Amino acid sequence: MKKFVLILLLSGIQYSFCQINPANIQIARDSFGTPHIFAPTDAEVAYGFAWATAEDDFETMQMQLLAVRGLMGQVNGKQGAFFDVAVHILDPHTIVEERFEHDISESYKKILKGYAAGANAFAQKYPKRVLHKDLFPINEKDVIKGYIVGMALLSGVDKSLTTILNEEVAAFKEAESRGSNAFALSSKKTADGHTFLAINSHQPLEGLNSWYEAHLCSEEGWNILGATFAGGASIFVGTNENLGWGHTVNHPDLADIYELNMNPENKMEYRFDGEWLTLEPYHTKARIKLLGFLPIALKQKFYKSKYGVTMRTDEGVFALRFPANFTVKAAEQWYNMNKATNLEEFKEALSMQGIISTNVVYADKEDNIYYISNGYFPIRNKAYNWKSVLPGDTSATLWSRFYPYDSCVQVQNPASGFVYNCNNTPFVSTGEKDNPDFEAVPLTMGYQKPDQLTNRAVRLEKLLTEKEKISWKEFVEIKYDQSYAIPPVSYPKLVPLFTIDPEKYPQVSENLHFLQTWDGEADLESTEASLFILTVYRLNKILKGKNSLREGKELTEAKLIEAFEWAQDHLIKNFGSSKVKLGDLQQLSRGDKRIPYAGGPDVLAAVGSRFRKDGTLKPYAGDSYIEMVRFTDAGPEIYSINAYGASADPKSPHYDDQMDNFVSQKLRRMTLDKESVLKAAVKVYSPD
Repeated sequence: MKKFVLILLLSGIQYSFCQINPANIQIARDSFGTPHIFAPTDAEVAYGFAWATAEDDFETMQMQLLAVRGLMGQVNGKQGAFFDVAVHILDPHTIVEERFEHDISESYKKILKGYAAGANAFAQKYPKRVLHKDLFPINEKDVIKGYIVGMALLSGVDKSLTTILNEEVAAFKEAESRGSNAFALSSKKTADGHTFLAINSHQPLEGLNSWYEAHLCSEEGWNILGATFAGGASIFVGTNENLGWGHTVNHPDLADIYELNMNPENKMEYRFDGEWLTLEPYHTKARIKLLGFLPIALKQKFYKSKYGVTMRTDEGVFALRFPANFTVKAAEQWYNMNKATNLEEFKEALSMQGIISTNVVYADKEDNIYYISNGYFPIRNKAYNWKSVLPGDTSATLWSRFYPYDSCVQVQNPASGFVYNCNNTPFVSTGEKDNPDFEAVPLTMGYQKPDQLTNRAVRLEKLLTEKEKISWKEFVEIKYDQSYAIPPVSYPKLVPLFTIDPEKYPQVSENLHFLQTWDGEADLESTEASLFILTVYRLNKILKGKNSLREGKELTEAKLIEAFEWAQDHLIKNFGSSKVKLGDLQQLSRGDKRIPYAGGPDVLAAVGSRFRKDGTLKPYAGDSYIEMVRFTDAGPEIYSINAYGASADPKSPHYDDQMDNFVSQKLRRMTLDKESVLKAAVKVYSPD
């Protein structure tokens, strides 16, 4: 009966894709299952892209949509309901209704309709795979709402929500999985005179916000190979015939918290510019599916004030204001970046300011290299401390205008011949003489200060500057570097591990002596790396302050030794020795397949791991999609790899077929040439 009802509901989808003939679309699968989508028009490519994505990871694709439809709680229980509430707070619905028709071009609306139609067609054909009966059909506005939520989380709004609501936004945690490296060399720096680009994203290895590789190619000039998140309507990082770019997460201040001054005589009134204004109710009802029975409702009260979504807590009444729900242009901006043919057109896309954060590292066939610490920055009153909770009773703190994109910190074609970012400050992004001036940028933009570095940034700068010219082979080797700076620059509070007298702590003296001779290499054979990495994970668990390893006062020498002793004991308990090779401790796994895996937190070949029950480490984030590009006279040479494979289906041969190459640091040659792709394709078909 349920299946019959679902089929009836989905039968209404037909109108959504009647304009597109699927027979015009070719999906070519290469030997690793990566989809190459070919069609006459961009809208048809978008349809095929949605279909191919659904074939490979329909569940993750739906998770993005469940959240914006307020249905996550009915599928994933209480945690999903908290996600529904948080998305309600982000309020993508209002901004889409207000701005969609005016701010999205008519030509791009066709792309969105094509993508939605492809997803709807797949849902109609495979109703048993649909996670909730009310999810489909989707429309182009649903796709845009997903982007708005993604932009909000990428820009750190989840941290502000956590500050206010704590438990209610637990679903947004694991911010440590967001990172990435990207760097580019001009012909000034390369041994063969070509331009190099490294796209090296650090994201979860599977599930939401994990990378999905595809090649999109139309007869209207869309031809790009790269990666997106399941549910994305275009490529987020990648390379076309003329240029390429990578993103890294930056950490500017893009969310503000206000404390309202409430009327003691009326709890619904707040003071603003000397007047009492009334809060507007903004109720939500998150529904939870409990033990297979009928959904139950979880009510949570919210309001709206002049500042935005407002919440009443035991500590007071607070409002949250953030740029992510002031624009609906992110999807179209990425599409325009996909189709840009030169730096000027790429900058035109950036000027849309729909992508409200993230660094961009760019290179092209004309030997341009470019870096921008992108952000949609509010123009804020300099009289206030925007890092703290702000007074919510005055228009002086109510921003509504934004800096143009060219006000962002950026570097173009520096004399050094290289640009880079590894989630470090944008004021250290190229050669020392070419770095941007911190004093020239308004403090209210909230950029990271010049001393805020990562181990990856320190290592990369060293490796890029120690040679006058870098070969392609050396360029790839730099990307796969697995070393820590010793003593650790990115974890300065760990320095005592490498400086204190081991004899002060006899219970760990032997291993402390041992660690202090370490060269910092986190390769498969390193036993010192096992001790160090376990110590870092233990401290991350027991320390309250998220920045305690970098600058917090919480980490005493006693706690440091306690964590080191825990790491030593963990190895003895689970492996029978405190000298355990990193390859024995840490293995990349999917299903029943396990492979020893090197690297660790904040090395260039980054790995974030969790503990298995047997005491080993299971990587869950870090190095994921990798694309290395060399721009030559014959066109871009593109090499890529992903952590697992093209499919999230355990029954698919492409569920884990890239793992061996990924671990052994072997990239595969890719191409943008349609004829070559079709000639080598394992399977070519149309969506049906």
